[in-house]
Amino acid sequence: MTETIINLETVNPIEFFGVNNGKLDILKKKFPLLKILSRGTQIKLSGAPEQIESAKEKIELLIQYLERNGHVSENYFEQILGGDDAETVDNFIERNPNDVLVFGPNGKTVRARTQNQKRLVTAIDKNDIVFAIGPAGTGKTYTAVALAVRALKNKMVKKIILTRPAVEAGESLGFLPGDLKEKIDPYLRPLYDALDDMIPADKLGYYMSTRVIEIAPLAYMRGRTLDNAFIILDEAQNATDLQIKMFLTRIGANAKAIITGDVTQIDLPKHQKSGLEKATRILKNIDGITHIQLDEDDVVRHRLVKAIIRAYDKDHQAQQQLMNPDNNKSL
Repeated sequence: MTETIINLETVNPIEFFGVNNGKLDILKKKFPLLKILSRGTQIKLSGAPEQIESAKEKIELLIQYLERNGHVSENYFEQILGGDDAETVDNFIERNPNDVLVFGPNGKTVRARTQNQKRLVTAIDKNDIVFAIGPAGTGKTYTAVALAVRALKNKMVKKIILTRPAVEAGESLGFLPGDLKEKIDPYLRPLYDALDDMIPADKLGYYMSTRVIEIAPLAYMRGRTLDNAFIILDEAQNATDLQIKMFLTRIGANAKAIITGDVTQIDLPKHQKSGLEKATRILKNIDGITHIQLDEDDVVRHRLVKAIIRAYDKDHQAQQQLMNPDNNKSL
């Protein structure tokens, strides 16, 4: 048995080990054959030399990430540990300053973190309309907003338009007090949250008051022509066929649009059909329009979100097999 000690003097040990040693537990599960102990600003590894060497490489990558960012979520912690090749690691240990999409308040950097998020960045550079489809937590909206802010800061567009269908997700807001804006804002809050991460509060307030940045329900887009704009339709799975057609035909000269959606989370009434599936199907062969599919490997929220998505997908497949038993019969 071999022993080695790794120093964490260049990072905050609490950030590395996590609250109640939550991240340390993840490390131990990744290397179950090793005895791993934390001692102040040190980690002691005991076990087979090859296992120690593998764990040491991962720990050093985590230290690099913390040195650059100051914080690592449990989700990123787990994904860095699971990356077995340089490409996967580079999703987190960024070395090229040109990969930064936006420098937010307090020096925060916003980047595309996964391969499909990076594909989304490349896609919008080469196309005017991009569909970004995938489950919750894959960074669709966040990356799209970052691309819009980048375009505005680089003077590629004159305004940003962010819109969502005002569809209730299982609960009614109609009887809440307040004016129309106060009733609608809860639907649009995720867009505000993304902007808060990327633009200082005073500048964001100025942009909103001068309508350089607009956030509005999808119904408000009717009749408009959107020139010199970066437009995002978020939660497009809750838009009907006619609404998506209406949105796409608003796009004017020198404009780009990203349509995001998750076809597994449709909140429309039962008698209404989502228009997202049809739009992605009939528009897939048009030059200047492209589609990016994100999946559970792109999840950048809590590490359990990936497991939750996988469980729901498995249950959905089982339900589909029960509803269509003929599909299981050999022809």
